[in-house]
Amino acid sequence: MKTIAVDSLSKSYLVTEKKPGIRASLKHFVARKTSFIRAVDNISFNINEGEIVGFIGSNGAGKTTTLKMLCGLIYPSYGSVSVAGYIPKLREKSFLRKITLVMGQKQQLIWDLPPMDSLRVNAAVYGLTDREFSLRIDELASMLGLNTELSRPVRKLSLGQRMKAELLASLLHRPSVLFLDEPTLGLDINAQLRVREFLSAYNQKYGATILLTSHYMGDITSLCKRVLLIDKGKLFHDGSLSALTEQLSPCRFVQIELAEPVNDISLAKYGEIVHQEGQLVKLLIPRSELTSRITSILSNYQIKDLEVKDPPIEQLIGKLLALGSFND
Repeated sequence: MKTIAVDSLSKSYLVTEKKPGIRASLKHFVARKTSFIRAVDNISFNINEGEIVGFIGSNGAGKTTTLKMLCGLIYPSYGSVSVAGYIPKLREKSFLRKITLVMGQKQQLIWDLPPMDSLRVNAAVYGLTDREFSLRIDELASMLGLNTELSRPVRKLSLGQRMKAELLASLLHRPSVLFLDEPTLGLDINAQLRVREFLSAYNQKYGATILLTSHYMGDITSLCKRVLLIDKGKLFHDGSLSALTEQLSPCRFVQIELAEPVNDISLAKYGEIVHQEGQLVKLLIPRSELTSRITSILSNYQIKDLEVKDPPIEQLIGKLLALGSFND
């Protein structure tokens, strides 16, 4: 069942351009130079109920603009959007009870008050009874590893504690559709891991549909089997993460630990030598030749250990975005 349906979605902004200086300012006041910027350019995709989908791309690619249109915060210029059977831009109350938007760079908790006070306000907004409020706080706090932190002023919490409290506040009404924009921004490794575990558990327990943007590829690789890759407003990939990896890299890394050192020349015929130090060798071998070349290596050398893996996905995507080498 489709929870999110996006068809030919576009968003354009009218922006003004002005050179620095007083003369340019006066000229700009009389005759402004304007142009249209297309932040999102004719993208289409569907997300089924219960899916966790990664939404990746460089800064300014159009990810946050798309999320805001899916939430109804901004109107599309063209195209149509449906979320949980609703048209987001109408912002119906029943629609707002089904969704949540978490933005890592923005907060909803009141800075000088404990999170519990803000949570009580949220509970009143969503019409939760005292019993529902208490049960949900206990459940979510336990899943997130929050205890006494809910009674301290927000300004006294660490970034990781604050982000987990923000997640709790956003999920208090138990939404079925989660739009998460950089939810682990600035968190340390342990805090990131805790948030990922929580999101996975919430998805499994409630069947929530999650669209996640993140520049930490660990978030994407650990949570998302499917990814959407966007750049300059255009959607360039919609499919599995493994398919994207194969598309971006025709080779795989092979790390070999030899029983004794060998010269570079004898190994170079099997693939590109990325690194060699003593008995440890890292080769880059074409996927199409992987089986035959590994078989040959095992036949001709004494091997203590062998590992085959894909190049780091963040490295591949980083190079791709830097080069702008996409194919429609």
